[in-house]
Amino acid sequence: MSDLQFSPRPTKKELDETNLLCPKFDDHGLIAAMAIDKDTNEPLMLAYMNEESLKLTIEKGEAVYYSRSRQEIWHKGATSGHTQTIHEIRTDCDQDALILIVTQKGAGACHTGRKSCFYRSIKFPPQSPVDLHFVDDEKTFDPDKVYGK
Repeated sequence: MSDLQFSPRPTKKELDETNLLCPKFDDHGLIAAMAIDKDTNEPLMLAYMNEESLKLTIEKGEAVYYSRSRQEIWHKGATSGHTQTIHEIRTDCDQDALILIVTQKGAGACHTGRKSCFYRSIKFPPQSPVDLHFVDDEKTFDPDKVYGK
C-alpha cells in the first residue's frame, strides 16, 4: 500500500478554499473519475477509483481505476496496452469527483474498440422510447484480438 496520505476533510467552508487533497469517497469507498483527452478535450471514459487506486494513479502517473464489476484494482491498459498518461488531476469544489487530463496511448479507451466510451448521443427532440444515435462509430481496434473472447 502507498505511503501517500490524504488530508482529513475540513468544514464545508474550509473545503472550498483548501489546497489539500481530501477526497470524499462514497459509501462504497469510491469516487467518480472522468478521463478527458489532453489535446482534444474529448471525454474518453468515466470510471471509479478507491483510495488505493487514486494513490497508485498519483504515484505512477498513469490511470489506475477500481473495477466495480470485478471488485479489483484496474491499471488501465495493463491488458490492452492502451494506457492513460496523467497530465493533471482536477477535483471539484467538494472533492467528490475527479477529472483526469490524460494522453490516451494505444488505439482507444473503450473496451468496444472505439477511441471513446462516449460514442452515442440522445436524439433531440426525444421520443419514447428515447433513441440514441452514434456520434462516433469508428472502431479503432478489434477488442476480440486485444482482450480475447
